[in-house]
Amino acid sequence: MLLVTGGAGFIGSNLVAALNDAGRGDVAVCDTLGHDGKWRNLAKRQLADIIPPAELMAWLEGRRLDAVVHLGAISETTATDGDLVIETNFRLSLRLLDWCSASATPFIYASSASTYGDGRQGFCDDQSLAALRTLRPMNLYGWSKHLFDMAVAGRAANGGALPPQWAGLKFFNVFGPNEYHKGTMMSVLARRFGDVKAGRPVQLFKSHREGIGDGDQSRDFIYVDDVVRVMMWLLATPSVSGLFNVGTGKARSFRDLIVAAFNALGAKPNIEYVDMPEQIRGAYQYFTQSEVERLQRAGYNGGFTPLEEAVDAYVKGYLDRDDRFR
Repeated sequence: MLLVTGGAGFIGSNLVAALNDAGRGDVAVCDTLGHDGKWRNLAKRQLADIIPPAELMAWLEGRRLDAVVHLGAISETTATDGDLVIETNFRLSLRLLDWCSASATPFIYASSASTYGDGRQGFCDDQSLAALRTLRPMNLYGWSKHLFDMAVAGRAANGGALPPQWAGLKFFNVFGPNEYHKGTMMSVLARRFGDVKAGRPVQLFKSHREGIGDGDQSRDFIYVDDVVRVMMWLLATPSVSGLFNVGTGKARSFRDLIVAAFNALGAKPNIEYVDMPEQIRGAYQYFTQSEVERLQRAGYNGGFTPLEEAVDAYVKGYLDRDDRFR
């Protein structure tokens, strides 16, 4: 049996789908389903169990698992309840790490590109404590993920207890099917697709930085299929451990993203630019781009889907269909 925490969420449900497609029906999911229709992310899946997070540690007692993939977290970058975020994202992660270490169970977990803060220190996935201590996350969510990265890296550096395989994945801007329950945390493409489909103008932010054009603010957009492929490779390659960026290594603009969506529908791009709210201008990131060399040096050669191809697959295969779920 394999456990996926956060398995009803966006990335988690896509991983569960890939595991089912690979012939594994013995997948247990730990998650809260709530009232926002998140259950639909798993409606086509075969599961061994669904465990409420409050019961997880008791459920694990005496069990043997092939691996734990820990994706569950409070992921809203606007979260403000520090105690709840630390309990959920940091302390529960430590308990799972300890359980996997004691039971010799491979442990793959979600970190985040938000640990890099405003990017002034670059986007290098150096797992040394010296490098990690230079990072300054800009929000509570990023800080909680950074704390756990440092805890794991500290054990690795000092010979502390760790599972036989451990891998922390710094996800960049992931988009794709099953993100619809995320509300304002959905990708820009998912949030704006209704406008694209209706031919209404899609609003993007004007630039307030010299030398960067309106809509040219850039992110490392990565399709969820590529993220899942990395995790499936790690599950099949237990000799690989470490902290790794998971992005394409190529930043693209928000305008590129939206133009690709119009093109997927054969429609003429219709974009208008609006002023960025004053309250976010000082903390707004204009550029993120992962360095992917460490993952490649570790042996990963699965490649990454070009943005236009990924957007076309997402639009035609999911967003523009009655059934948008994987």
